Amino acid sequence: PAVPFLYPYGPHEHDHKNPKLDDGTSKELSLTVPFTFYGKKYQTLYVNNNGVISFGVRVKQYTPDPFPLADGRPFVAPYWADVDNVLGGEIFYRETTDPMLLARITGNINYYFPKIPFTAIWAFVATWHRVAYYGSTTDKRNTFQATLTTDTKTSFIILNYEAIQWTTGKASGGDAETGLGGTPAHAGFNSGDETNFYNIPGSQTEAIINITRTSNVNIPGRWVFQVDDFKVTGVPTEVPKVADSNNCWL
Repeated sequence: PAVPFLYPYGPHEHDHKNPKLDDGTSKELSLTVPFTFYGKKYQTLYVNNNGVISFGVRVKQYTPDPFPLADGRPFVAPYWADVDNVLGGEIFYRETTDPMLLARITGNINYYFPKIPFTAIWAFVATWHRVAYYGSTTDKRNTFQATLTTDTKTSFIILNYEAIQWTTGKASGGDAETGLGGTPAHAGFNSGDETNFYNIPGSQTEAIINITRTSNVNIPGRWVFQVDDFKVTGVPTEVPKVADSNNCWL
């Protein structure tokens, strides 16, 4: 059978869950292994409901701003948008040293980055499972995941996008029925130094809904980055154009 696209998550993995709270966050989570992000080592992080993992500061903001941010917040945004897990979905997370998962992650990284020696000793897996958007009047849901991993020297982040059905919450100008329009979701990295950042193509445009079909490692829906000393590796696939629903072909 095919290997599931996302790394294992959920209650059977003994994941923790974020509270059911609009614009909520986890508590500050202490890491057993420091994670290096843009040259700085972090011992704690937050999992924020609105599609962000942040270092040193909670992120309750629901409408994304363009990177680089001017306020010094270092974070990875797998899909920064106005999630409302009260209306639907769960945000799961865990730290892990499970040998089977680490072997799978190591194999993935070795395949994508064959010139970089790497054996994962630790991972942090955060998964947004079938989450709704603020103001939603439909059952549109998004499922995506961010995995942080390190060998203590080299750090990687793996972003997996399984299903993306909406881009924007109502308070960000989105349509309550479609979850589209307004200021769409942002995906990428902000170093916190006001200079270094990376925007995944399509961020804050309607095309971000197609992130399940784009990649920098030739696996549609997966983006992988070395982040200890940030490098963008691989040639991103073109962002598919969103079909113009106003066109009518007879």
